[in-house]
Amino acid sequence: MIELAEIFRRYGPAYREKYGLRMLPSHRRAMRDIERCRTEGLGGHVFHCPNCGRKQYSYHSCKNRHCPKCQREEAQEWLERQQAMKLPVPYFLLTFTLPEAMRGVARRNQKTIYNLLFRASAAATQQLARDPRFVGGRIGMIGVLHTWSRDLGYHPHVHYLVPGGGLAEEGRESWAQSRKSFFLPVKPLSVLYRAKFRDALRRSDRFEEVPSQVWIQNWVVHCQAVGSGVAALKYLAPYIFRVALTNRRLHRLTGDQITFSYRDSGSGGIRLRTLGAEEFIRRFLQHVLPKGFVKVRYYGIFSPGKRRLLALVRRLLGRFCAATLSRHQAQRKQRERKCPVCGKEMHWLRSLQPRVRPPPNWLVPEGA
Repeated sequence: MIELAEIFRRYGPAYREKYGLRMLPSHRRAMRDIERCRTEGLGGHVFHCPNCGRKQYSYHSCKNRHCPKCQREEAQEWLERQQAMKLPVPYFLLTFTLPEAMRGVARRNQKTIYNLLFRASAAATQQLARDPRFVGGRIGMIGVLHTWSRDLGYHPHVHYLVPGGGLAEEGRESWAQSRKSFFLPVKPLSVLYRAKFRDALRRSDRFEEVPSQVWIQNWVVHCQAVGSGVAALKYLAPYIFRVALTNRRLHRLTGDQITFSYRDSGSGGIRLRTLGAEEFIRRFLQHVLPKGFVKVRYYGIFSPGKRRLLALVRRLLGRFCAATLSRHQAQRKQRERKCPVCGKEMHWLRSLQPRVRPPPNWLVPEGA
C-alpha cells in the first residue's frame, strides 16, 4: 500500500533542496516526522512469543498532528468527550468560509487570518443568537478549522457544531429553544461576520493586502440541521488530529506522478486526481498549521471557563448527561499484544533506541 511517508522519503529530499530556504519550520518538521513515523528512526520495542519463538518489532509513532498514521486513539477519545458534553436538543452545523480573493493573504499570514476567522465568526453567531427573534440566549459552539478542499486545494473554513437553543439572560435561568429546523438566518449572519472580520483586520498591518472588492461581495455561510449532532461529531473527529489526506486515498505512484481519490462535492461520486510529486507535496504542506495553533475552540456555554453554565443547562432541560469522562475512561486501554503466528500473548523483550541517521533504504522504498 502506498503511504504518504513513502512519497516524502522518495521526493522529499529534492523538494527540500529546491525550497528549503523558503520552507516554514513547521513544514520541515512535519515532513521529517512523517518520514520517520513507525521506523527504527524513532526507536521502539521488541516483543517475543515464548510459545513459538517469534519476535516482533514495534516502532514508535511520531505523534505529529499532521501524520495520517497517528493519533487515531486520540480522535476517538475526543469524540467520546464531546458526546459526554452533548445536550439533548437538536443540533446545527454552521460553516464559515473566506472569499477566494482572501486566500492568498491567508496562506501568507496563517496564524493572523485563522485567528480572525475564528473570532469574527464566533462573535457574529453569538451576537445574532442573542436576538429574541431567533434564539434569545447564550449559545454554545464547538469550532473546528479546516483548510482544505477534497482535492487538497486551499480552502480555509470553520465548522461549528451548535445546539439549537441557548441559556436565557442571567437571573432568569431558563432555556430558550430554537426552532427544530431553523437556527439563524444566514444572510444577516454573513454580513455581520464580514463586518467583524473587516474591523478586526483593519487593526492589523495586513488590511491593505486585501483587495477592496472583498468587502462588498457576499461571504458564504451555511447552516444546516444535523439532528442529534452525533453524525456531525463523527464527521469532525478524524480531522482534529490529522490533516487533509489519509493513506487509504492514495492509489498509484508512477514515476513522479501521484494519484489519489476524493469525493466530488457536486455529484457525490469518487474521482481520481493525479499530481506531480512536487505539486502534491506543496498542496499537502499548505495545510500544515503553525506551531502551537489551536484548531479546535469552544465558545459560550461550552468554553472551559463557563462549564458551570453547562451544568445549569442540563438541569433546566431536565436530563442529566455525563458531565465528563473520568481520566481513567479517557485514557487509551492497553491491549494485550498477540502473536500473529500462534495467537498467544507476546512478552516485552527490550527497547530499541532511535537511530540518529536514517536507514540506507529510506530513499529507495521497497519495490521501487
